[in-house]
Amino acid sequence: MNRTTSVLSELLLATPNTPLQYPFQGFHVLPLTPTFIPGLKLFPEQRKSYRVTLQVSKGVLTTETPPADVDVLGDGESVLIIESKNLNNLNYVLTTVSYQSTTYHVHTGDLVTFSYENHEVVFPVTIKLPKVPVLFDMGKDINSQVTITIKTFIRYNNLRILIKSIREFYPNITIIIADDSIETQPVTGENILHYIMPPAKGWLAARTMVVSQVMTKYYLWVDDDYEFTEKTKIEKMVEVMEANPELDMLGGSVRGNLYNFSVIYEEGNEIEEGCLYRKIGELFQPLPGFPGCYLVSGVVNFFLARTDSLQKSRCDLKLRRLAHAVYFIDGAGSLMVASCHDFIIGHQSNKSQEDKAPPQISMKK
Repeated sequence: MNRTTSVLSELLLATPNTPLQYPFQGFHVLPLTPTFIPGLKLFPEQRKSYRVTLQVSKGVLTTETPPADVDVLGDGESVLIIESKNLNNLNYVLTTVSYQSTTYHVHTGDLVTFSYENHEVVFPVTIKLPKVPVLFDMGKDINSQVTITIKTFIRYNNLRILIKSIREFYPNITIIIADDSIETQPVTGENILHYIMPPAKGWLAARTMVVSQVMTKYYLWVDDDYEFTEKTKIEKMVEVMEANPELDMLGGSVRGNLYNFSVIYEEGNEIEEGCLYRKIGELFQPLPGFPGCYLVSGVVNFFLARTDSLQKSRCDLKLRRLAHAVYFIDGAGSLMVASCHDFIIGHQSNKSQEDKAPPQISMKK
């Protein structure tokens, strides 16, 4: 299983440009759990006596029993003072200083003020309960790695053509269908799960429901009027995702046509509102190591996604027809998305004559 860690989580110590050494990044603690503060040290000019102060606002500071020539005031409180004539022993006590938050919160932080004479530094402590990882059995073949998910609405003949094309290249892969047609028809077959929804609930409702039934690490989302070809290589898409664990979604092209877009959101202030830019066809930059793949904000309705990434963007169930684009717009700042033009799916050119227009829904009680 691939795991990712942001560089912002890496522990970094500030070297003593001032006489104070301290962790200016990467100090993490569990809520209500005492944790040693790494890297605290004093590098002063020679003095007869040395005194440092540490202060916090959302927790308490404690030390182990100090040597006899070190005085500690405020042990177990929010302000800790350490004083000694012996610099080595004072620095030893600094290695035993622990921080413990006093209120429970799953993700918050505090600031530690560390001072000596006229020198003062402030560094952050991240108070966070780690998320339990979602684990999947990747197995040895594509059938245990990916589930194909489809949302359909009254286009049953298109759906049958799509399923037939899937079975030509992936005879045993699981297919899950969310069907919000007004008049439904049975869809059966080996490894096919067909879920009937209330009529006309829309794309996001169907997507939320169908992905909730996925048991594999990845799901491939396709429209019901697409068609698999020899260029629809799910295995290659999985390779890209496995090589880039930070990616949430990887899109492809429909008959060689890309429908990417980028989203830039500028936050407003008390006077002016924010501004959202959506640029069709805009690419941010290439995905390193994969020619033809680029980082974007949104892709077409043909993408491979991590199953546990579903909740990274808001699913507004009030939306019906514009939901796909809005999903990626809401995901700006949360979703990492890429697009590769070599991953191609076909499109059924003409709507089937067997699929009739939906009947009108009466609003009368």
